[in-house]
Amino acid sequence: MELMPQEVEVWYLIPAIRRELTKIFLSEFKINQKQISDILGVTESAVSQYQNSKRAQDLKFSKKEIEKIKIFAKKIMVDKKHSKEYFFKLCLDLRGTKSLCDLHKKQDKNILKNCDLCLK
Repeated sequence: MELMPQEVEVWYLIPAIRRELTKIFLSEFKINQKQISDILGVTESAVSQYQNSKRAQDLKFSKKEIEKIKIFAKKIMVDKKHSKEYFFKLCLDLRGTKSLCDLHKKQDKNILKNCDLCLK
């Protein structure tokens, strides 16, 4: 199946960001699943699945990318009413990363090995 980079973002990047934010919110900010679900705009069940590694396991972030997510998690915790704006900016920052490009190539076998569409 041929996938557009935007489809990879929707199906893999957004859930993977939610997964990492959930882990950060739980471990570093000690907030509960209800608070996290409100911030991320997902159900408490989805938060539980992110927490227990039952959702969004296809995309693995680099250490540098995790650090970027942590920065945005802190921004969200300081200014929760703008959490969607921060989340959007984080998606833009992580768009075009090698991690996402590698996943795209893995999911779509029709992509040429030297393709760099995701990196543009």
